[in-house]
Amino acid sequence: MQITPSTLKSLSDGFNAAFLRGIESVQQQWPMVAMEVPSASRLENYGWMKDLPGMREWIGQRVVHNLESVAYQIVNKHWEHTIGVDRNDIEDDNLGLYSLRFSQQGEIAARHPDQLVWSMLLSGFTSLAMDGQYFFDTDHVGYNVDGTETTWSNYQSGAGNPWFLMDLSRSFMKPMVFQRRTQVQFIRKDRPEDDNVFMERTFLYGADARYNAGFGFYQLAYASKATLDATNYAAARAALQLQRRPDGSALDVRPTHLVVGPSNEAAARKLLLAEQDASGATNVWRGSAEILLVPALG
Repeated sequence: MQITPSTLKSLSDGFNAAFLRGIESVQQQWPMVAMEVPSASRLENYGWMKDLPGMREWIGQRVVHNLESVAYQIVNKHWEHTIGVDRNDIEDDNLGLYSLRFSQQGEIAARHPDQLVWSMLLSGFTSLAMDGQYFFDTDHVGYNVDGTETTWSNYQSGAGNPWFLMDLSRSFMKPMVFQRRTQVQFIRKDRPEDDNVFMERTFLYGADARYNAGFGFYQLAYASKATLDATNYAAARAALQLQRRPDGSALDVRPTHLVVGPSNEAAARKLLLAEQDASGATNVWRGSAEILLVPALG
């Protein structure tokens, strides 16, 4: 194949099309658990709407609730993935596998936000959230029915792979944050006079984007490393649903999804799909939440 500007453009268009096919083949999971926040700078500072009460009867002046300044930032990171194409392969028309490679590149780029969000979720046992506590912790600030401040736990210790119970019913607030600075883009460096071609005989085609993941509303997520059984599941549901605001009104958290890795899949199916429990009695938890299977959770 003769290398000309039109030939290189045709190749680039084909590689880009294969890249897009790879992206389109992926059904991302992160939008279920993370709210997407657009970013316009290197980092974003997050204020925390601490202890937001419910509606009150308007007597006297309004009571204004402001964002509390907290030292919680999500710094955008720059990600890339690059494939090199040997000039000789183009001249010899030896390009049969490159279409597959660029489709794989698109798939890799599309799956990376999932990997980032799930990795961040797993770090929640030792990483701070917006309230200055670990995202999964035993001593978040909570309130009882009288509005008295107490402690609230969204973590149960254990020795197994973690499972998570979440309220994913809200479109505007989620347990996690996916902060996007720029969309993924496909860039080429394929002019014969480019240094990579002149010096190394390699045409370069790369994907890059800027984004990062972080923590959102810990009130919507409960984590356990204990055995996934009816007793521990019931405790997780109760912990989420019994949360209250400073005025004593219910926070109205309703668990919708049980998020598990492959090691807990069988237990999750037994708990939420079986008609009867181990003793033969009616399984009261059947259909009480949907199963979200995430291989990255182990």
